[in-house]
Amino acid sequence: MNDKIKLALADDHNLFRKGVEELIEDFDNMEVLYSVSNGRELLGKIAGGGKIPDVCLLDINMPEMNGFETAKQIKAKWPDVKILAVSVYDSEFNILGMLRAGAGGYILKDSQPHVLRAAIESLHKNGFYHSELVTGKILHQLISKPNEVTSAALSENEVQFLKLCCSEMTYKEIADVMNISHRTIDGYRDQLFQKLDIKSRTGLVMYALKTGIATLEG
Repeated sequence: MNDKIKLALADDHNLFRKGVEELIEDFDNMEVLYSVSNGRELLGKIAGGGKIPDVCLLDINMPEMNGFETAKQIKAKWPDVKILAVSVYDSEFNILGMLRAGAGGYILKDSQPHVLRAAIESLHKNGFYHSELVTGKILHQLISKPNEVTSAALSENEVQFLKLCCSEMTYKEIADVMNISHRTIDGYRDQLFQKLDIKSRTGLVMYALKTGIATLEG
């Protein structure tokens, strides 16, 4: 009887993907069903392969179909499949974006092998993997209803500021892009904290994603 955890990998970095495959071969309770270079190819493999993976490991930046869209489509077509994001990016936008798209966990590509194994096992057993990047509090906030203050109640500059908060830019860089002073940016941030009952940039990013002010396309 084969009770191994069945995995699928999608990552356009061939050396990294091959390394993960070899690593998983050393885990006695796991096996790789599919290993591909992009999300579109992965969807095709699952649809036509006859076997549904238990857990999919997804990179974010991939040609043809990125990790955000791949995760959404997997959860729409095979809701029982668990998704682990494996990325070099540790920004709030990417973490929250992948969780919002359906991932149950997020780890970095430089994680130790035991972290990868623990993440896969936790996802398979519990449906999620808590880590320093993804705390239980963040998961709870993602599935809760967004604040009742809608984007219509925000000024044009506040909406633009929220969009830019979802990038890798610092507050100083955001001020330069908006052609306003750093002090004014601090004012926008503090006003939004008060209006939305939010206490951090992570919260602002989460609000922007929930309300559709920021999108995950591209």
